[in-house]
Amino acid sequence: MLTISARNLSRDYGSYSAVKEINLELKHGEVLGFLGPNGAGKTTTMRMLTGNLAPSSGSVEICGIDLLDKPSDAKTHIGYLPEIPPLYQELTVNEYLRLAAKLHRVNSAKICSALDEVKLQCGLKNIGNSLISSLSKGYQQRVGIAQAIIHDPDVIILDEPTVGLDPNQMREVLSLIRNLGTKRSVILSTHILSEVASVCDRVLIMHQGQMVLNDSLSGLKEKEISLDEIFSQLTRDNESSEEI
Repeated sequence: MLTISARNLSRDYGSYSAVKEINLELKHGEVLGFLGPNGAGKTTTMRMLTGNLAPSSGSVEICGIDLLDKPSDAKTHIGYLPEIPPLYQELTVNEYLRLAAKLHRVNSAKICSALDEVKLQCGLKNIGNSLISSLSKGYQQRVGIAQAIIHDPDVIILDEPTVGLDPNQMREVLSLIRNLGTKRSVILSTHILSEVASVCDRVLIMHQGQMVLNDSLSGLKEKEISLDEIFSQLTRDNESSEEI
C-alpha cells in the first residue's frame, strides 16, 4: 500500500528553483532516510509533503487522498515533527498531548486511551504531570514525537529528530523511530549518515533541489557502495550555506 505518492513536485521562489520535479513513493511499513547538504531542498520538500507549503507544480497524495484538493482529509494521515518541536513549555506533558489530540481531531472518548498509548510508546509514562520546560532535550524530543503520532497516523515525517541529543538520548530516539516504522511509514531527515544506516530501509539524497539518489540500503550493499562514499560523490560540489 502506498502512503505517499509525490509526482513532479517543484517549488520556485521567483526565478530560483528550490525543489525541482521530485518523484517519491513510500510504502506502508517503510522507513526512508532523507539526506542532503544544507540548501539541498529537504525542508522545503517536507513542508510540501505535509501540506505546510503549496508546491509551484506537481501533486501529492497521502493514502490515496490528494493533499491539495482535500488537505484536511489528507492531513489526518500525517504526523509531523519539525526540526524545532512545536512545544508549549508552560504546559505539562499531559496537558500538551491532550491539546495535540484535540487539534488532530481525536474523538473525545478516545483521548485518554490515546494519551496512555503514546506515553507508553515514547517512554513518557511516568512524567505526564511534569512541565515540558523541566524536561531534558531528549525527553522534549520524545514529547514532540508523541504529538506527531497521537492520532495514529499512517505517515510520520521527522525533521532532524536527534539534533542536540547526547549519544544515549540519540540511541533511545532512534530505537523509538525503528519501532514506529514497523507499523507506519516514516521519513527521517537527518545529516547523520549512521542514523540512516541503522534504522532506514531506503535512502533518498537531494542535492541543489534535485533527487540524485533513491535506492534501498540493501541495494547499495549489493553494489558494495558505502553510504558515506555515495553521499560524498553526489554532493561534493555543494556550496550552499543555508537551507530554505
